[in-house]
Amino acid sequence: MSVDWKKLQNGSDIRGVALEGITGETVNLTPAVALTIAKAFASWLSIRLGRAMIDLTVSVGRDSRLSGPDLSKAVISGLSIMGCRVIDVGLASTPAMFMSTILTGHGYDGAIMLTASHLPFNRNGLKFFTATGGLEKKDITEILNLAAQDGFTAAATSGTVVELDFISVYAKHLVEIIHEGAADPVDYDHPLQGLRILVDAGNGAGGFFAEKVLQVLGADTSGSQFLDPDGSFPNHIPNPEDAQAMASIQQAVLHNEADLGIIFDTDVDRAGAVDKNGKEINRNRIIALMAAIVLEEHPGTTIVTDSITSDELKVFIEEQLGGIHHRFKRGYKNVINEAIRLNGMGRETHLAIETSGHGALKENYFLDDGAYLIAKILIQVARLKRKGQTIDQMLESLKEPADAREFRLNIRRSEFKDYGQMVIDQLKTMVQNEPGWVLARDNYEGIRVSADPAHGDGWFLLRLSLHDPLLPLNIESRQTGGVRKIAGRIYQILAAHADLDLSSLSRFLET
Repeated sequence: MSVDWKKLQNGSDIRGVALEGITGETVNLTPAVALTIAKAFASWLSIRLGRAMIDLTVSVGRDSRLSGPDLSKAVISGLSIMGCRVIDVGLASTPAMFMSTILTGHGYDGAIMLTASHLPFNRNGLKFFTATGGLEKKDITEILNLAAQDGFTAAATSGTVVELDFISVYAKHLVEIIHEGAADPVDYDHPLQGLRILVDAGNGAGGFFAEKVLQVLGADTSGSQFLDPDGSFPNHIPNPEDAQAMASIQQAVLHNEADLGIIFDTDVDRAGAVDKNGKEINRNRIIALMAAIVLEEHPGTTIVTDSITSDELKVFIEEQLGGIHHRFKRGYKNVINEAIRLNGMGRETHLAIETSGHGALKENYFLDDGAYLIAKILIQVARLKRKGQTIDQMLESLKEPADAREFRLNIRRSEFKDYGQMVIDQLKTMVQNEPGWVLARDNYEGIRVSADPAHGDGWFLLRLSLHDPLLPLNIESRQTGGVRKIAGRIYQILAAHADLDLSSLSRFLET
């Protein structure tokens, strides 16, 4: 095969174009490519664990993408050819696939999930797990190098393939966690009795949560939407950050007078929520809610977030909740690994969470699991219900910016990383003499600056994208119109850089 294997790597995942249908996007993740990658994973896992491939068991799951069945069949075939025993779990969530390496009675040696998260219908990809967690970037590089060499020898006897409804096993695990956490003294089995809770799965893999978790716990889920898996995603993108998706679940909550709305991304490793008033619990608000829950259980613990969280969130975590806010880099793997590092240094850290909805808790193997995040929220919902309170009351004291925008400044250079870093460094130098602007002391990504009330009363972060030739610029202000004031000065400073596309800024400033 003529394959650009390196192009398939996306950090700690593999992603590619699996279907025709979008102009200019050539298919590069075919069943044949997936089969070879599966062989490479079997070989890599054998080396990593020091065991023969015929002694390994690997589970394989997929989300609702249209290309999923064919790619899954190819992956299963590749593993079987190498002699591995394969557990075909069919439709699953990404966190469930990791749990298949952990839960008692399963504990498989490895797991593969076919998903491309919230990306368009024509994309797909592979995520890999062992009992120690998701594979890292260097592991993916090693697997793709093995695939490129394609020097595999088939086993004398193909491995067996067993079908298993593992999502039901995983759902039962979540139900047990909620039972134990809610500890309802009156109706232990049904702590959500009397509550109407809606799920929006966006036609991804999260539809199971309504029937197999919420209804089992006694909740009324009528009014839930888009639970059936459909990889064409006919209703909206399954993404808690998408404005259309969030508006849809907000409307459903208000129309059905529900107590809570839940929204998942395609493979359920991210989640958002909506309170009974139709207000979203997303981005800074879901971080705040999870921080409040975790700090009740672990007073004083550190909360690791990504770099674009608001100043008001920091005040909420540190001054109101008594925790420590450690703002780190964008990228869920970065946030999770930083939390693990801090714990290793003896600094108690129980929550790592990104504004995208990726949230991971120490108690749950630092697995970014949207369903587990929601389980923790449901435990709190059940407890508050017994007191006559609701979840929105936990966020009443969280202040929110009056104005917030994100701009994407494209870099018109092939060596975009060097150019982008040069822009950031020059801006950092100029900020030293800029009236009313102060550089953030603790900052791990790009440049973060606070502006006093006379110069916009807020902050901005300019950083280099992890993978793309652009500089994302986030601006928030406590003043209506404050973003315009901050953005205007940034535009003046950055205008000297000819290969930086400032059109998104100029359009905003012209309106």
